[in-house]
Amino acid sequence: MICGLSVLAAVLVGTDTQTKEIFSIRKTARFTDMKAVMFLVVANVISAAYSLAQAVRCAVGMVRGSVLFSKPLALAIFSGDQALAYLNVAAVGAAAQSAAFAKLGQTQLQWMVICNMYGKFCNQVGEGIAVALLVCIIMVVLSCISAFGVFRLYGGNKGKNSSGW
Repeated sequence: MICGLSVLAAVLVGTDTQTKEIFSIRKTARFTDMKAVMFLVVANVISAAYSLAQAVRCAVGMVRGSVLFSKPLALAIFSGDQALAYLNVAAVGAAAQSAAFAKLGQTQLQWMVICNMYGKFCNQVGEGIAVALLVCIIMVVLSCISAFGVFRLYGGNKGKNSSGW
């Protein structure tokens, strides 16, 4: 799911353009005009590549019949899952803030509302941010599952009665 949704979010945002002509001047809005949105695209590409690599690792492990992994591998996967969860949270937060400025403007800084001119562009970026938010939520859940696996492997209660008696 992460791979597919990350690719979808990156494609939605990365391919979005809209051209407007104002007084014979053509201006095209692209995702590269907003650095936070560029960060979102890069983060989703990285997430898609990482999740694809993890899927391949899992498939190879199942074919070999060695689904269980070692403690260092579990810790490495947990670290990777944590890093990508944080990366996605940061990217979605930054892109959402930029989208809010584009949608609402900022009168104190005299930043105008961009989405009035580039409505299609803003809508598609919004859809991409929504999909990226879903990726972010799934990454956080996956990170929690990964943490459970690491704590289970490194736990000191193996073979002991959990009731404490």
